[in-house]
Amino acid sequence: MALEDAAKQMDMAFTREDLKGPSYELTFGGATSFLRRKYTKDLTGVDIAVTGVPFDQAVTNRPGTRLGPRAIREASALQAPDAPYGWDFDVLSEFAIADYGDLAFDYGHVSQFPAALTAHIKTILDAGAASVVLGGDHYISFPILKAYAEKYGPISLLQFDAHTDTWQDDDMDRIDHGTMFYKAVKSGIVDPTTSVQVGIRTTNEDTMGVNIIDARKVHERGPQATVAQIKEILGDRPCYLTFDIDALDPAFAPGTGTPVWGGLTSAQASIMLRDLAGINIMGGDVVEVSPPFDTTGATAIAGAHVATEILSLLGYRMRTA
Repeated sequence: MALEDAAKQMDMAFTREDLKGPSYELTFGGATSFLRRKYTKDLTGVDIAVTGVPFDQAVTNRPGTRLGPRAIREASALQAPDAPYGWDFDVLSEFAIADYGDLAFDYGHVSQFPAALTAHIKTILDAGAASVVLGGDHYISFPILKAYAEKYGPISLLQFDAHTDTWQDDDMDRIDHGTMFYKAVKSGIVDPTTSVQVGIRTTNEDTMGVNIIDARKVHERGPQATVAQIKEILGDRPCYLTFDIDALDPAFAPGTGTPVWGGLTSAQASIMLRDLAGINIMGGDVVEVSPPFDTTGATAIAGAHVATEILSLLGYRMRTA
């Protein structure tokens, strides 16, 4: 496909026949799958499945993250159809990437949601694909991690966030977006000694043994030194990357449930995500995009770029495996 194809092609999310390559469409029209990837429930031959989880039962203050997946997909249409900038390969052309749509669940039976999400991700993993998840409040990472730990064993967590989300909560059935990584460590699905949280800037006395690189350290030492420390902690262990959009300062991402000043800049985040190439990443998510609190769309744009970087990190790992 070439640029002139934009004059005669539309709705490639439904009409394209393959799962690879760019999609040249009018940025202001067409079906807005993630990066114009093909919408399909057929995972045959899929390398990476992008899926949405429109869930926000457990936000502290600002609701609206259930609208995050839709907003991120729409914002992704603004990205150039060319290879993601800064990488020496094009993940969209080399790998079969599909938009697997959103998780279906009964909003009237919230207690059934975690198992439904774990099964949803397990379906993707059992098909031989990796998942990139668009959230949704941050609780969703816990059911997702259960599916990954079932396949890979205790997994390392790489978390970009303003909060550790390790506040004590021994009720494993309780759904809370601030305690799920306490539960993930305590239940043995996350190895804290080889896990790291980046951008933290809220007080929590018990970090469950997870390594912390707070926002001030990132600002003082810079992205490159931060990445070097992250890679040293992770080693070559299988890891899962979760990016809470409030890792970014509210100046760059105001549309989130729990904004905290002093955060990462979008430039710092972009440098770190690209320089993380080579980590043994198995999957990832971007969460807490709450469109009602950002009429500019900047937060959704940031979320779309983060998801694109996660795709590229996965592709880099797959092509060098």
